[in-house]
Amino acid sequence: MIEHMVRHYKILSIVGNIITVNVDSAFASQEITTRFGDLAEVEDVNGSESLAQVIKIDGSKVALQVFSGTRGISTAASVRFLGHSMRVTYSANILGRIFNGTGEPMDGGSTLKPDPKVTINGASVNPMKRVLASKMIRTQVPMIDLFNCLVESQKIPIFSISGEPFNAFLARIGIQADADIVVFAGLGLIFDDFHYFRSQFEEAGVFARTVMFCNLASDPIVERLLVPDMALAVAERFAVEEGKRVLVLMTDMTAYADAMKEVGISMEHVPSNRGYMGDLYSQLARRYEKACDYKGAGSVTILSVTTMPGNDVTHPVPDNTGYITEGQFYLHDGMLDPFGSLSRLKQHVIGKVTREDHAQIMNTMIRFYAGSVDAEQKQAMAFDLSDYDKKLLRFGQLFKKRFMDINVSISLEQALDLGWQTLAECFEESELLMKQALIDKYFPKKNHGQTLA
Repeated sequence: MIEHMVRHYKILSIVGNIITVNVDSAFASQEITTRFGDLAEVEDVNGSESLAQVIKIDGSKVALQVFSGTRGISTAASVRFLGHSMRVTYSANILGRIFNGTGEPMDGGSTLKPDPKVTINGASVNPMKRVLASKMIRTQVPMIDLFNCLVESQKIPIFSISGEPFNAFLARIGIQADADIVVFAGLGLIFDDFHYFRSQFEEAGVFARTVMFCNLASDPIVERLLVPDMALAVAERFAVEEGKRVLVLMTDMTAYADAMKEVGISMEHVPSNRGYMGDLYSQLARRYEKACDYKGAGSVTILSVTTMPGNDVTHPVPDNTGYITEGQFYLHDGMLDPFGSLSRLKQHVIGKVTREDHAQIMNTMIRFYAGSVDAEQKQAMAFDLSDYDKKLLRFGQLFKKRFMDINVSISLEQALDLGWQTLAECFEESELLMKQALIDKYFPKKNHGQTLA
């Protein structure tokens, strides 16, 4: 194609990180087919090259977003359109590798240039090829496995605030989850967090099944917008072509939305709610809807972190996210809150692929924990407490320690047994209000009244 060889020198303006170039009308008869989202190469007079993306076409005027920024680029620079959108390397060689926001290796390894590339702007999955979610992803986190199951093809965020250990929690899920491949997308990470994820995956021995795409806080903000698309494009390929169960981890989607806001303002788009663009919902949905269980193939499951500025769940990013995803995990004070957390797909696996007592244990423990919260309020207001209130208080303390703490790591079956043990330590059989058949089978008689060490 001739546009791959043609260079355009008529740069009209450089505003922020956006270059506007006039496509020479002399080549109009040769069918220049530059499209929205295509890549271009900007070469300055000193020989330096920068990658850019077409973000607006107005007649012969084409606006380009320069990934590395326009600092040092003069109006004497030239532009060459590459004729394709952003691509990412996909092959078995990317496992155990780390890539930056433009898909280039950043771990000092080989460049992987001969390996095949795939576009990051693929079409959505045909609904006829989607399978109803019915398989559980075990994480060994009791507040997830027992109370809000993570299901294959689910898209679910972790709502939290700055200062909470959400990155450490996300890394542990990536290590412990029973997925074939983990694809990690880091958005605006400080170097300490980037190093933490890398070292944790390496030390746990799971790096060989992990792919990392990372945009650091010091990297160009425009590259942040490419990272989720690259991670999801690779995840789709592993799921469809190799039948792998892929878990995609993304942190932090609020940083991603902030990058969209900044780019939108530089393009003079009219902002909507709190400065965010009006297409915030559709842009987030476009990424989250990549989660899918493919008919006759593998699956893509998305677990992300969405920080809530000021702990405000009505902030535009968590607010829009809640309408897209199938629930959320609410992390605060180092614990997963059972009241703020919800998995709308858990009913597809509870009691079907898990033990028969799962639903009863889950509902009973949440009921007693709600009672313990009421008892705590009565105690704080100096009301007299009944013997039953004291049982509830004891149960609440054990529940927080054994289940809500995100550092607890046990299998689902161990969590179910521990649930029965905790109930036995605090209540009589007659107080459980559960199916008698399950009580007869699982309620520990011999250890009744004894507290675990």
